[in-house]
Amino acid sequence: MILKDLPEDARPREKLLARGPGALSDAELLAVLLRTGMPGKNVLQMGEELLRTFGGLSGLLHTTAADLQRINGLGGTAKRAQLVAVLELARRALAEKLKDKTMFDTPQAVRDYLQLQLGSRPHEIFAVLFLDSQHRLIALEELFRGTLTQTSVYPREVVVRALALNAASVVLAHNHPSGSAKPSRADEALTQTIKAALALIDVRVLDHFVVTSTLAVSMAELGLL
Repeated sequence: MILKDLPEDARPREKLLARGPGALSDAELLAVLLRTGMPGKNVLQMGEELLRTFGGLSGLLHTTAADLQRINGLGGTAKRAQLVAVLELARRALAEKLKDKTMFDTPQAVRDYLQLQLGSRPHEIFAVLFLDSQHRLIALEELFRGTLTQTSVYPREVVVRALALNAASVVLAHNHPSGSAKPSRADEALTQTIKAALALIDVRVLDHFVVTSTLAVSMAELGLL
């Protein structure tokens, strides 16, 4: 069935305007975003396929442009660009929320933000959230890529950026592309090395998160800090 054969109040765009976005399913909201389908597959079916393929809306939000290219009907650039743009808007909205509020007043927002930033990366990324004296976000910077060890992550670089940004404290974060959110012994050793280096300039390490596409595990909550 093509969408124009549906009653007008059942078509996603018209339904949104008439009843508000809360009345639409995830697939219908995606249909509004994608606008058009393809031969043999209407836009609502495309939305349903995206959700099914990536494990729902949260999984879709962690996809990359390359992931989306594998979906039949998203091989062109326009629709993929629209979805990637929405993902980036979600990241920026979370960043604004963290900048407006004390970091640890919104712990779930911190986890969501880190998952969106790091969870879908195919290689390891080491990032630092630099905070002011009120624990508000100054900046998130990706400092290192590749296998993380004490020799590949340079504490001096973290110290230099903390001084440049006038940070009072930091939250460390890195992803595990393997999908395991369990901190390793190397993660623990690296955390202690950076913590000692930052202590010399009176900057505190508040936490270190290990991030996957579905979890962001706090090493502080595990007693590893």
